[in-house]
Amino acid sequence: MILQTLKLIRIHHWVKNIAVFLPVFFSGQFIEIFDDNSIYKLVILFFAFCFASSIIYIINDSIDVDKDRLHPVKSLRPIASGFFTKKQAFFIAGVFFIVLSYFLFLLEDSIWFVVSYFILNILYSFKLKNIAIIDVTCVSLGFLLRILAGGFAIGVIVSQWMTIIVFLLSMSIAFAKRRDDLTIKNDNTILRKSQSGYSIAFIDIAKGICFSITLIAYIMYSISTEVIERLGTDKLYTTSLFVFIGIMRYLQISVVENKSGSPIKILSKDIFLQLVLLCWILLFTYFIYF
Repeated sequence: MILQTLKLIRIHHWVKNIAVFLPVFFSGQFIEIFDDNSIYKLVILFFAFCFASSIIYIINDSIDVDKDRLHPVKSLRPIASGFFTKKQAFFIAGVFFIVLSYFLFLLEDSIWFVVSYFILNILYSFKLKNIAIIDVTCVSLGFLLRILAGGFAIGVIVSQWMTIIVFLLSMSIAFAKRRDDLTIKNDNTILRKSQSGYSIAFIDIAKGICFSITLIAYIMYSISTEVIERLGTDKLYTTSLFVFIGIMRYLQISVVENKSGSPIKILSKDIFLQLVLLCWILLFTYFIYF
């Protein structure tokens, strides 16, 4: 029961909400937020997004239950498999909404980012996910709202570089997920209504463009005068190597191995990507804080 409940709320996807901590990390002020208790605001914001996203997952799974039963992986989800009825799932969502309301009460001004995220994803669940290109844009905007909320909560300005990089990287990964739907469908089964607006060739081109611009934007960020002066180092460009290798590996997983359905699952199982990400984090942390 507990395991199925955790699957229902997609607790493994809560890691995505760590994005609220990124603005302060990249600003070089991560240590300072512990001194003035600003970390408290980010922790509350993190859990607010966690509970909001879990409610959305339950609503989305309830809407898509018939289509999910045709999917080789999604058919194992708690509602699609029949472990939870829709009524039981909505009861859990109601409990989560009560907890979310408490967190929203504590958030003060940054509440509007979570509310906007919630409304956007409600619209996504009922309508926008059925419109090609708009669907992946909504996913990307969700990540962007997390980033903006994290910066706003503690007074850190989110730069145009981070905005561009986060949005385009999210678009790239979202396109890769759509590619997975096209590669696993059988007998012309429609797993998503937006599939009619996609083809594997189109997605590969769109994904390649987004990843390419992401890499270019990151390199420009790492060598910009503003960033060099703020962080006090002109060696940040060396971290671009790991960004490039990481993108190449993800493209390989998507195009060669046809396994781009779940970014969280990919990252949790692919040692190559884990090592690249770890090296990038360590090197970036060294340049900013040491």
